[in-house]
Amino acid sequence: MVRRTKAEALQTRAQILDAAEQVFHRKGVLSASLKDIASEAGVTRGAIYWHFKNKHDVFMAMVDRGRLPFDSLAERAEDASELDPLGRLHDFMVYLLQQAVRDPAQRRLFEIMFQKCEFSGENADLLDRQRDACRDSSARLARTFRNAMARGQLPNDLDVVKSVTWLHSQLTGALMYGLLDPQVLDLEQAATDFVDTCLFALQHSPSLRNTPAQ
Repeated sequence: MVRRTKAEALQTRAQILDAAEQVFHRKGVLSASLKDIASEAGVTRGAIYWHFKNKHDVFMAMVDRGRLPFDSLAERAEDASELDPLGRLHDFMVYLLQQAVRDPAQRRLFEIMFQKCEFSGENADLLDRQRDACRDSSARLARTFRNAMARGQLPNDLDVVKSVTWLHSQLTGALMYGLLDPQVLDLEQAATDFVDTCLFALQHSPSLRNTPAQ
């Protein structure tokens, strides 16, 4: 039996994830099978099982890989030593929205998540895994808000929990709408104005402040 090098194993793993992205986008997550992914990747199902437990592990690894390009920008905003956390958040959000249309791989990934992923049947446990990922993202965004509050960029009485939920809703809605009907919402062109509006609301909207105790 020929032993594979680490580089070869990583190449095979990336090949599987590339194939999964194509298959999930074409067939939907529920209808896609490991056999479909193996055929697309040009590997055996055994090769997939060497790297992943099941189809859901493949899906989550694909999603995690898609997040990597955004991590460095997000981490800068979360860093307590960052002098301009709100500026870094601005950069992150604009990049996220624009890459959803500029980068074909990122576009496919968002379309899979919003349009091709059925959280039912055998995919039901993906909802829990996606919920966990959302909660982690919320915790990271909350750290960014608190950094901006400490730097005087956001009001001290900002309701962090409410604001995180609100901003997540705005971003998710913009991505879904922009991908569904780009003739109505051009994410690449609208990204900066959209983000500026969101950050202005965080700074000035009374509805996002903590309500004083009566």
